[in-house]
Amino acid sequence: MKPSDPSSDIHHTRSAKGKAGSSIKLFLVMWIVLIALGVVGTYYYSNHLQQQMINQLQAHNQQQIAALKTDYENQLTTISKEVEDLQGQVQSFNELLTFTKDNASDKTDNSNKLYTQLSEVKKQLETLQKKMDLLK
Repeated sequence: MKPSDPSSDIHHTRSAKGKAGSSIKLFLVMWIVLIALGVVGTYYYSNHLQQQMINQLQAHNQQQIAALKTDYENQLTTISKEVEDLQGQVQSFNELLTFTKDNASDKTDNSNKLYTQLSEVKKQLETLQKKMDLLK
């Protein structure tokens, strides 16, 4: 046996080519797996960020809706109180007007003043009613 036997060289080079081919295939498969993992990771991370953003927007919208609701209720309460006050004034003016009509003589005519005041109160009541309708 000679140290450089041609048959052993051919066998040695074939096995080196086989090892090199399998290592290249392994390298490509590993890169494909890494790229696929990167794509899947990116997809899940973007979905996570999207859900997080949606949750933040919902919380912000709920806060704004609650603030608008309390503001609306406060305005409605204020206007309702004003309307009640004006209705009380109208009622007292009506009673006073009835009293003056009953006690009026031909010499005095105070009812015109009461009618003027009553019409002013009615105008205020109508404007408040319009504001209340706008709030509804």
